[in-house]
Amino acid sequence: MPKGYVILTEDIKDPAGMEAYSRAAGAAMAGGGVTVLSVERTPQVLEGEWHGTQTVVLEFESVEAARAWYESPEYQEAKKLREAAADTNAVIVSGFGAPGKG
Repeated sequence: MPKGYVILTEDIKDPAGMEAYSRAAGAAMAGGGVTVLSVERTPQVLEGEWHGTQTVVLEFESVEAARAWYESPEYQEAKKLREAAADTNAVIVSGFGAPGKG
């Protein structure tokens, strides 16, 4: 089964609010099989315009696990903090299947 990835681009307006969000989001991730792959403040834009002042990439065991985390009551509470502190774009994308399986 392919991994699932959540990519967020965040235009941070309130750094203290984002710190509170980070703590709450981290608690929502505990035991959820998520790996933080990148938190980047200075991505190297190759083409076009990039949104935000911070990009975050999270890895989950599957797209379904990523969606379950995002829709969980714990994360929905954390999300309120983020929405107050930053303008965000977020997507879930699917990785490739296991070698030889797609």
